Amino acid sequence: MKKISLLIIPFCILVGCKPKPAANNSDALSGDAAFQKIADDYLDGYLAWRPANGVALGYHQYDGKVTDISKASIEKELARLKEFDTKLDSADTASFSPKTFYDYRILRSAIKQELWTFEDLGTYTKNPMTYAGAVDVSIYVKRNFAPIADRVKSIIAIEKQAPKMMADAKLNLNDTLAKPYVETAIQIAEGSAAFLGGDLKVALKDVKNDTLMKSFNKVNAAAIAAVNDFAAYLKKVKLPKANNKYAIGTANYQKMLLYSEGIKLTPDKILEIGLAQLKKEQDSFNAAAKVINPNKKPVDVYHDLQKDHPTAESLIPDAKKNLEQIRQFLIDKNIVTMPSQVRVKVEETPQYARATGTASMDTPGPFETTATEAYYYITPVDPKWTAQQKEDWLKQFDYYTTDNVTIHEAYPGHYTQFLHLNASSATKIEKIFGSYAFVEGWAHYCEKMMADEGYGHNGDPVKAAKYRLAQSGDALLRLCRLCVSIKTHTQGMNVDDATKFFMNNWYQGDKPSRQEALRGTFDPGYLFYTIGKLEILKLRDDYQKQEGTNYSLKKFHDAVLDHGMPQIGMLREIMLKDKSTWGDVL
Repeated sequence: MKKISLLIIPFCILVGCKPKPAANNSDALSGDAAFQKIADDYLDGYLAWRPANGVALGYHQYDGKVTDISKASIEKELARLKEFDTKLDSADTASFSPKTFYDYRILRSAIKQELWTFEDLGTYTKNPMTYAGAVDVSIYVKRNFAPIADRVKSIIAIEKQAPKMMADAKLNLNDTLAKPYVETAIQIAEGSAAFLGGDLKVALKDVKNDTLMKSFNKVNAAAIAAVNDFAAYLKKVKLPKANNKYAIGTANYQKMLLYSEGIKLTPDKILEIGLAQLKKEQDSFNAAAKVINPNKKPVDVYHDLQKDHPTAESLIPDAKKNLEQIRQFLIDKNIVTMPSQVRVKVEETPQYARATGTASMDTPGPFETTATEAYYYITPVDPKWTAQQKEDWLKQFDYYTTDNVTIHEAYPGHYTQFLHLNASSATKIEKIFGSYAFVEGWAHYCEKMMADEGYGHNGDPVKAAKYRLAQSGDALLRLCRLCVSIKTHTQGMNVDDATKFFMNNWYQGDKPSRQEALRGTFDPGYLFYTIGKLEILKLRDDYQKQEGTNYSLKKFHDAVLDHGMPQIGMLREIMLKDKSTWGDVL
C-alpha cells in the first residue's frame, strides 16, 4: 500500500479559521470595501474568460461568447489567477467583518481550486475532454431567456468559433494522453456533433426566419465538421499512443480534498471510513431484503423490486403525483421550510437532451430574471425500442427508486436547495461558488433522511423495507465511488479491478460497473457525494447535542440551507458554538 507522502497544510493556514492581521505591508488588502472591489474585479475577469458560466448563471451579457482557449489566452488567465491569489494572500483578514471574511474564504478556496486545475491536473494540456464538448449551445434551446431569433444568433456566434477552438485544442494537448481520457473525449465529441446535427436542428425546426436559418445551417455544418475532425484526430493520432497514467497521485488527491472541501484527513483515513460505511450499508441492504423475502438472496430481492414499475404511459403522471406527495410529506412532518409555492415542472426530457440519462433537475441560474422555470426531467420510453429495451428502461423507474430519485433531485433535494439559495441573503460570491460535497451531499443525505423519517409506507414494514432497499442500493453506488476513487488515484487500482469492486459491492452487472470505474479515472471528485452526506450527518449529530430540547429537524435543515453552498467545515463554524468541534467534519 502506498503511504501518504504529502505533509498537508492545515486549512486554517490556507484560508484562516480566524482573522489574522497582515504582515507589515502597506499594500495589504484591508477592509470590507477593498475586498469587495478585489472580488468584483476577479469575478469580472472570471466570467469574461468563462462566458458559458456567465450565461448559465443568468448573466446574458455573455450570450454568444466563447472562451479563447489559445495557449496565449490560457497562460494569461493563469497569470491572472496567480495575481489574485497573491493579492488575497496579503489580506489583513482581521480588518474584515465576519460576513466579508466568510466570502474571502470562499473566494480564496475557489482560486486555489482553479490554480490546482490549471497547474496540477493539467486540464488544458492533459485532458481532451476539456475540448470535446466545448461547442455547447444546449442552453440556448433549453431555456427561453430571450426571443428565439436572438438565441439563434448566439448559437451562430458560438459555432463560428468552432474550427478555431478545435484547432487550438490540438495545439494545446500533450503528445501522449491517458487512454480513458481519450476514449471518453471521443465519445463526447461524437455525441456533441450528433447533437449539433440532430437534436439542435429539431429544437430549432419551428424558427420561421429563413435568412437567419440559412446562416445557422452554414455555420452549423462547419461546426459539426470541426468537432468530428477533432474526434477523428483523437482516434488516429492520440489513441494509438495513449497510456494508462490517469492516477493523479496522493499529493494531488490531498490538494483536491483541501482546496475543494477544506478536508485535512488523508486519503487512507477516508478510505478506512468509506470501507466501514460500505460494510454498514451492505448490512442495511441485506436486512431490508430479508424483511421483504427471507427466502431469497438480497440481490435477487433487489432485482425483483425493480420489476415493480409504472407503464410507459403512466411514468410521467405517476412521477407528478408522487412529487406532490413527497412535498406534502415535508410540510406535514415539519422537515424543512418551503420558501416558495412555485412548483418544479415535471416534464419529459427534451429530445435533444435524452442522451444525458434517466432523470435530471434543471434549475435556472441564481441571477436569471426571465427563464425562471425549474424542470424535473424524466426520460420516457422510446416507442421505437424493442419490448425488452422498454422493460429494461422502466426497471430503472421502479416506484421506490423513482421516489428516491425525486427526493434527490427535487424535494427536499436540489430544487429545495435552489429555492433556499434564492430566498437567502447569500452574496454574489456565495451564489457563484459552491461546494461539490455540499450540493451533492445534501441531495444524497436527503435520500437516507427521508427513509429514516418514514416516507411512503405508513408503518407497513414490507413497504418500508422496499424504500430502504432502494435507498440503500443508491447509497452503495456512492460508497463504491468513494473507495474506487481513492484506490484508483492513490493505490494503483486499474479499471478491471475497479469494475470488479463495483460488481461485488454494488451488485450490478459488468456494463454499469465498468462505466462507473471508467468515470473514476477522470472524475476523482465523485467521492464527494458520500463525503458530503457523512459530513451533514455528523453536523446534525453535533448540532442536536448542542441544541438539546431546542433542536428540531426543520430548524437544522433550514440552517444548513440558508448560508449559500459552503464547504461543510465552514458551515460547522456557523452552526456550532464549540470551536473544538469545528474541524471534526467526519
